[in-house]
Amino acid sequence: MAEQRPVALVTGGAVRVGAAISRRLHADGFDVALHYRRSRRPAEELAAELNDVRADSAFLVAGDLAATGGPQTIAAGFLDRGTTCDLLVNNASSFFPTAVDDADDAAWDELFGSNLRGPFFLIQTLLPALQAGQGAIVNLVDIHAERPLAGYPVYSMAKAGLVMLTRSLARELAPLIRVNGVAPGAILWPEDPDDAWGREQEAILKRVPLGRTGTPEDIADAVLYLARAPYVTGQILAVDGGRSVVI
Repeated sequence: MAEQRPVALVTGGAVRVGAAISRRLHADGFDVALHYRRSRRPAEELAAELNDVRADSAFLVAGDLAATGGPQTIAAGFLDRGTTCDLLVNNASSFFPTAVDDADDAAWDELFGSNLRGPFFLIQTLLPALQAGQGAIVNLVDIHAERPLAGYPVYSMAKAGLVMLTRSLARELAPLIRVNGVAPGAILWPEDPDDAWGREQEAILKRVPLGRTGTPEDIADAVLYLARAPYVTGQILAVDGGRSVVI
């Protein structure tokens, strides 16, 4: 009888950093559930790529993490393929500015929904599957959870909440489930940066001791480490070129 492969669910797992995480986990032997909201075509292409490497090792899960009932829909799509979750990577995230005098309920709901509420209820819904696999959870946090990004107060608050979710659930879910986070620094810039972002990029890189951006693969390697580290829980691993040590 063939050995059952571990299964990982990666939210936002079809594009950008999420795609790098999915490829890295797959290369290490995980079967991968690729969650997407709008990126159906990239998700289909990545699933086909991974299934060419190893048959029936990647599948798609659709859903809006920020919507009411969205986490439950995503969990149901994942559980259609089995009852065990060995690894959950909460990578999906909305990111956009919210000036204090312009922020509204819709922006709050989207940013907190995708970055905090959605991950919590996805974990809650998948809890029996995670317990069955004595699984691990890795949350993609942000350097700006501790160092707020000017012009992005709601996003920064939501990521700060995700840090506390990580640490709180590490206590609540031990000893069966480990919960950790990765805090990326300058990895990928927004897909449609404006002039202000161009100036901000220069300023950010001046505060990075290693003097360069990281790569999505740097984040993927950190996720894999935390997935496989049996005596590590409740930790936030900064992958930021040293930015977090600069005042």
